[in-house]
Amino acid sequence: MLRIYNTLTRTKEPFKPIIPGQVRMYVCGMTVYDYCHLGHARVMVAFDVIVRYLRSRGYDVTYVRNITDIDDKIIRRAQENGEDFRAVTERFTKAMHEDAERLGALLPDMEPCATESMEEIIAMVETLLAEGYAYVGQNADVYYDVSKFDGYGRLSGKRLDELRAGARVEVDETKDDPLDRVLWKATKPGEPSWASPWGPGRPGWDVECSAMSTNRLGPHFDIHGGGADLTFPHHENEIAQSEAATGQPFANVWMHNGHVRVDNEKMSKPLGNFFTVREVLKRYSGEVIRYFLVASHYRSPLNYSDQQLDAARESLTRLYTALRGLPVTSCETPNEYPERFQAAMDDDFNTPEALAVLFDLAREVNRLRNEAPAKAGHYAATLRQLGETLGLLQNDPAAYLQAVANEAVATWISKEEIERLILERESARKCRDWAAADRLRGELENRGVLLEDGAHGTTWRRKQ
Repeated sequence: MLRIYNTLTRTKEPFKPIIPGQVRMYVCGMTVYDYCHLGHARVMVAFDVIVRYLRSRGYDVTYVRNITDIDDKIIRRAQENGEDFRAVTERFTKAMHEDAERLGALLPDMEPCATESMEEIIAMVETLLAEGYAYVGQNADVYYDVSKFDGYGRLSGKRLDELRAGARVEVDETKDDPLDRVLWKATKPGEPSWASPWGPGRPGWDVECSAMSTNRLGPHFDIHGGGADLTFPHHENEIAQSEAATGQPFANVWMHNGHVRVDNEKMSKPLGNFFTVREVLKRYSGEVIRYFLVASHYRSPLNYSDQQLDAARESLTRLYTALRGLPVTSCETPNEYPERFQAAMDDDFNTPEALAVLFDLAREVNRLRNEAPAKAGHYAATLRQLGETLGLLQNDPAAYLQAVANEAVATWISKEEIERLILERESARKCRDWAAADRLRGELENRGVLLEDGAHGTTWRRKQ
C-alpha cells in the first residue's frame, strides 16, 4: 500500500483517495517575475515524479499547479523595467515552460493564473466577510482574522500566542492583529487593479491559492503540495481561509519538498545565492539535472554543487551504457525488479531506493548481455519502463552517450581563461568569500581543470 508523509499529521499514512481510483492534487507554482532557479526546479520535478508514479499505479490524476502573475515583486520588476506587468509575467511564464520541458516535467492538467481567477477570488473574500472571518481595515484593505479560526497553526505546529510573543511586526493600526493576513489590497497609484465591492485593488497571495484550488478541484481534495518554506504562513492561511469559506475540510494530505541549499543555506533570490535552471543547463543536460534532483528523497534538503551534478552525469551514463546496443523490446521476462521498485516508491516516493533498484537491474542487464542477449533485452526494457516513471532513460542510449562525449569537448578552456578564473578565485579567497571561491574551483573542475593549493600559491593541471 502506498504510504505518504503528511505534514499535517507528521506521520506516514496509507493513502486513501476521497474518490476511489481518483487523485486530485494542487501544487503551489511559481511567481513569474524572474527565471526559475533550482529550488523551483525541485518543485517541478518532485511533483512530476509523484504524478507519474500515481498514474503508473492506475490512478486517474488531476494535477493543478497555479501561476502567481500579480504581486509586489512582479509590480516592482515591471516598474524597474518601465514595462507593463503583463509583459513581465508573459515573458517569464514562457521561460518557465521552456525550463520545465528541458527538465522533462509534464505540464499540469490545469495551470490557472491569479489574474484570470478574479471572480472566484472576490467571491471567496465576500464569503469570508459575510461569515465574520474577515474585516475591512481603515486603509480599505480586507484582512483575514486568524483568531476566528480554531484550528489555526495545526499544519505548522505554531500557536497564536507564541507567534504574537515572537512576532517582529511593526504595529499596523489598520489591522486588529499583526498576524492577520491581507485578502485584498487597495490599489496604490501606478499599480494594476481590479474592481471589487471594496474598491479597486488586487488579491493577497494566500487567498489566490485558496480560490484557485477549490474552484478547480472542489472544496475537499486529496493532496496539496509545495516547497517546505510555504508551510507557514502561506499554507497555514490557505487552510484557515478555505475551510472558513467552504465549511469543509480542505486537503487531506499535505506534501512539502525540501530546500535546495548552497553552503548550507536555502537557495533563494533574496539571499542572492541561487543558480537559475538556464545557467545550469549551459553545463549539464536537463536529464542530468533531473537525475540530480531525483537522487535525493523529495523531503530531504539537497546540497547543490558541481561535484554532485558531475556524479549525477556519471550515474546516468552508467544506466544508459547498460541500455546501449540492445534492441527495443517488451518486458516479457518476469523478474523481481518491478516489485522492488514499487515497494520503494510506495514508501513515500523513495526515489533514492528506486534508483538503487535500477542500478541492480542495469548490472543484471550487463551480466546477461553476452550469455542471454534476448533475456538482456527484456530486462533492459524493464529498466527503461521503470526509468520512465522517474522521467529518466527515455532517450536513445547511443545518442545520449555521444552527447556526453561531446560535452567534454565543449567544456575545453584556454590557458588564459584558466588563469583569469584562478586570479578571480584568489581575490574571492582574500575577501573570505568562500562560496564564490568554491564555485570557481567547481567551474574549473567541471571544465577539466584541477586546482592544487600549496604554500607557493595555486597550480593547475588538466584531467587526464
